[in-house]
Amino acid sequence: MKDKQNRQGKKQDERPVLTTRQGHPVSDNQSLRSVGERGPATLENYQFIEKITHFDRERIPERVVHARGTGAHGWFEAYGKIGSEPAEKYTRAKVLTQTGVRTPVFVRFSTVIGAKDSPETARDPRGFAVKLKTVDGNWDLVGNNLKVFFIRDAIKFPDMIHAFKPDPVTNRQEPWRFYDFVSQTPEALHMVTWVKSPWGIPANYREMEGSGVNTYKLVNDQGVAHLVKFHWQPKQGVRNLTAAQAAEIQAQDVGHATKDLYDAIARGDFPEWEFCVQLMSDGEHPELDFDPLDDTKRWPEDKFPLLPVGRMVLDRNPDNVFAETEQSAFGTGVLVDGVDFSDDKMLQGRTLSYSDTQRYRVGPNYLQLPVNAPQEKARAKTNQRDGQMAYYVDDGGEDKHINYEPSMMGGMKEAPKPANEYHQWVEGHLGRFETTRTADDYKQAGERYRTFEDWERDELVGNIGGDLKQCPEPIQLRMIWHLWHCDEDYGKRVAEIAGVRLEKALDLPPLPGKPAPHEKRSGETFTSGKKDVPARAQQEGAPAK
Repeated sequence: MKDKQNRQGKKQDERPVLTTRQGHPVSDNQSLRSVGERGPATLENYQFIEKITHFDRERIPERVVHARGTGAHGWFEAYGKIGSEPAEKYTRAKVLTQTGVRTPVFVRFSTVIGAKDSPETARDPRGFAVKLKTVDGNWDLVGNNLKVFFIRDAIKFPDMIHAFKPDPVTNRQEPWRFYDFVSQTPEALHMVTWVKSPWGIPANYREMEGSGVNTYKLVNDQGVAHLVKFHWQPKQGVRNLTAAQAAEIQAQDVGHATKDLYDAIARGDFPEWEFCVQLMSDGEHPELDFDPLDDTKRWPEDKFPLLPVGRMVLDRNPDNVFAETEQSAFGTGVLVDGVDFSDDKMLQGRTLSYSDTQRYRVGPNYLQLPVNAPQEKARAKTNQRDGQMAYYVDDGGEDKHINYEPSMMGGMKEAPKPANEYHQWVEGHLGRFETTRTADDYKQAGERYRTFEDWERDELVGNIGGDLKQCPEPIQLRMIWHLWHCDEDYGKRVAEIAGVRLEKALDLPPLPGKPAPHEKRSGETFTSGKKDVPARAQQEGAPAK
């Protein structure tokens, strides 16, 4: 604690200036360069590219994040409808419009922060990565079990993971590092409220939701786009663990979730998920108090309901864990025609980072591995050659002399363009922008707190309060200040558990450079009500028995 107190004393103006690896001073470490506040990111993001590509190469051979995990094979089948409408109204993606076709899939589940041999009872988001091997090539939907994330700009990702990973000096995950980052990043409050509740420890991989997290677009034959969120809803129901239940399991088995999935498939109890989407017209939607491109926010399901699209069943375990599960490689840039990118800044940053990581970790020819290669109907035909571990040539036929395009002598040709391409109008000043629609940094976290069952709230405040006991006072006070602005009862209860004077925390000013939270909204005082937890077990994540 003495070392921690010494660290507190360093004044802001005494700290060294952050630079790039080229020695250039960094004046904005919070925002990508983009075309306007909501516009797409640009390729000349040197600071971000240097930062994220170095981050991608920090570990070998295991994944930097999502190292602990397991996988399974299965299939996906579309209903041919999105809700009650024909799927073709919204997308031309065959995998979502064609009925009676079973698309092969490989799914990898994982934890995020822990190393390869860490326990699967860790309080952590769970990765939910799906590779759909469609007739038009691979589609990777790379997400988590929760529908939101900690940050909304990809340039913050290395810092976030560094804060959550073990201290480089003590080699331990220190609570003060986690809350130090979160206390300066209010957009993380919503995700923290989820992760520190029982939803932060799913009972297993079969009984948890999945989400693409980011905002994508669906595009139809007319070139019309809709914003979309993708979700996997388990037919088995949702079940989460309390901290005590997780500790009891961990004392006996650090790989309980891997065993549960393997055993279920082996005995023929195949897990199934319904694939659903939320849709919104393409645009800025100023009528909302959040930006639909902000991945720290949920789209309210009463306004944007979950619409069923298809189902996924996992029915085959891998024959070899290393060859299939560990060498499986996913990327958010792997889309099929009819699914497109939005300007979600986390999605745009992930699209570079994920595939870059795979080229480094597995090798430049990772897509030649059977677990990653597209199905035979969509076999890769490229002019790319050689590189480490190449074992066949992605050629398009008998003419192996022509490995370039265009050519009048042979080789391959471009595919026909869609009759109506989607063209997004982009206009704005190039710069570094933070979103100005930040009310929900506190609002949605408070709503989530009030929506939890009593037992879930008890777990949440107990977990955060216990963590804050181990943090220096400045971090304690700022976190209490944030939580009170989410919900007065939330902040008060955590302060009591942490042994912090609430009045002292509330005397703090807003964070420098951050807008003050909105004043308390009418009708949002906390009310407690007893509910029948067991009766809602399958829907709301009641604890395991």
